[in-house]
Amino acid sequence: MRARTPVTGEGNRTLLDSNRSNVAQPSHNAQAPTEGEGRPAQSIETNPHRSPTRKRARITGDRYIPNRVDDIAAQFNLLDQPTTPRKKRHVSSDVDFQSMAAADETYRNVLQRQIFDDGIVAEPALSTPRGFPSIHGPALTPSTPTKNIFSFAQMVQPAGHVTPHSKSRTPNSRRGINMDPEAQIYSLSPIKKNSQQLLLTPAKPNRPISKVPYKVLDAPDLADDFYLNLVDWGKHNVLGVGLGNCVYTWTSETGRVQKLCEFNDDTITSVNWIQRGTHLAIGTTRGYVQIWDAQAQRRLRTMTGHTNRVGALAWNDHILTSGSRDRTIYHRDVRSPTQWITKLTAHKQEICGLKWNTDTQQLATGGNDNMLMVWDRLNDQPTYKFNSHRAAVKAIAWNPHQRGLLASGGGTQDKTIKFWDTLLSDQSSSALAASHRSSLPANLLNSIDTGSQVCNLAWSINSNELVSTHGFVQNQIVIWRYPTMQQVASLTGHTFRVLYLAMSPDGQVIVTGAGDETLRFWHAFKKRDTTTGLGSLENLSVIR
Repeated sequence: MRARTPVTGEGNRTLLDSNRSNVAQPSHNAQAPTEGEGRPAQSIETNPHRSPTRKRARITGDRYIPNRVDDIAAQFNLLDQPTTPRKKRHVSSDVDFQSMAAADETYRNVLQRQIFDDGIVAEPALSTPRGFPSIHGPALTPSTPTKNIFSFAQMVQPAGHVTPHSKSRTPNSRRGINMDPEAQIYSLSPIKKNSQQLLLTPAKPNRPISKVPYKVLDAPDLADDFYLNLVDWGKHNVLGVGLGNCVYTWTSETGRVQKLCEFNDDTITSVNWIQRGTHLAIGTTRGYVQIWDAQAQRRLRTMTGHTNRVGALAWNDHILTSGSRDRTIYHRDVRSPTQWITKLTAHKQEICGLKWNTDTQQLATGGNDNMLMVWDRLNDQPTYKFNSHRAAVKAIAWNPHQRGLLASGGGTQDKTIKFWDTLLSDQSSSALAASHRSSLPANLLNSIDTGSQVCNLAWSINSNELVSTHGFVQNQIVIWRYPTMQQVASLTGHTFRVLYLAMSPDGQVIVTGAGDETLRFWHAFKKRDTTTGLGSLENLSVIR
C-alpha cells in the first residue's frame, strides 16, 4: 500500500489493487416577405361610394418571420449531427449554488410584493407535478382600493388626524393631509417598505461543503455498467467493492485493503452488506448468490435459482432478496435450507434496483422496463405499479425521516427524481385522483427534472437532504434539500458516469465510484446533533 499526493490536490490517493461539432449557421440573410409577393398586380378601381384606400408601404426590416409550412431545417441548412454542449460557467465558491438560488427566490418575492397587493403570500418554491393543481395562498389578483369616484366634496379632517388605511394608499379626501411619515407617498425609494424589510433581513448562512474529495482510491476493473451495484458500506465501517472477478474490503479506521474472495470463471455483479453483522452477499454473472463472513474470510453458502447475472441485492434482517437479468426476483431465507421461498415475476426486463424499507416492511423494485413497483412483505403481487418514468429505474431510496416516502430516479431518457407516498390507501388514492382529474398517479408527490441520467439516490440520516449521482451528460453529485429541492451543492471530479454510491454508517461521508476506475470520498453531511437533556443515559438501551 503506497499513498501519494495527487497533482490535482484531491487528497491522499491510495492504490486499491496493484494489477491494473457545431451547428451550421445560416449562409444567407433572409429578407422579410412582403404582402402579395409572387402574385400578379391588380388594378385599383375607383368607386365614389368607397372610402379612399392607400397602398400598403413595403416593409424592409431585419425581422424574418418564417413560413411554418416550409422546411425550416432545409432553409437554415441545419445539420442533423449532435451538437457539442457548451461548457457551463465554472463555479469557484462552495456556496454559489445556494447563493444563486436564494437570490432568485428573494428577487421573485420582492417582485411579487411590488406588483401585487401587500397581503400576497409568496408562492412556495416547491414545484408540483404537471397536471396537479398548485396550492397557493390568497388569490394573486390585485385588489382595487375603494374610492369615492362621484364625490364632489368631503369634510376636511382636522390637522394631525390620520385617515384609516393611510399606510397603504392615498386618503380618500384630496383636501385631507396624510400625516403618516411611513406612507408610500412620502417614500424616497421605489421599493415598498415591506420589501425593504425583506431585503434587510439577514440571510441564513449556507452550509459550506468542500468541492474536493478528501480521499481517492484507485479501483482497477470497476465496471462501467449502469445496471450493476458494486459498492456498499457496511454498518461496521467496512467498504465492500467488486472489481472484476474479485471482492475487496476497505476498513475506514485503519485504511487497510484486503481481498475477500476471487472467482476464476465468474464476475462480480453486485455486493450488499447485511444490516447487522459482518455478512456480505455477492451476486455473480452466472446467477449465483454467495454469502461470505468478511471477518472470518470464509464462504458460508452458495444459492442458485437465477439463470443470468444478479445485478441487485437487498437485505431485510434474515431475508435476502436478489434481482436478476432473467426478470425474476427471489426472496431467500438464509436460515432455511431451501434456495428461495418466494418468486416475483412482475417485471418484464432486467432488475437493476432493490431497496427494503424495514420500517414499513415494503420492498421497492426498479427495472429496465421503466417500471417502479412496491411490494408488501413477501407478497408475490405488487401493491403499486408506477410507470411514470421513461427510462430504467435503478436509483431507489426510502426516506428515513418520513414514513412511506420513496424517491426514485430515471435513466437517460427520463432524468427525473420522483417522490411517492407508498402508504396511501386505495380509497384515498381514488378520491385524490378524481379531485386532481389527471392521468398521473395520486401517489406521486413531486417530480424534479435534473437534466442528467440519475444513477443513484441516498437520503441523509442526519438531515432531511438527498444526494443523487448522475451520468450523461454532467457526471456530477448533487445534494438536495427536501422538500424544496434546492441544490445545496454540486460536486464534480469524476470523468465518467457516477454509477455507484454508498454512505458511511455515521451519515457524514459518501463514497462514489465511476467508470474512471476511482473511488472518491466526500464530506457531504454534518454530524448528527445528539445534544439532549438525557446526557449519558441516552446511550443506554436497558435501565437496570
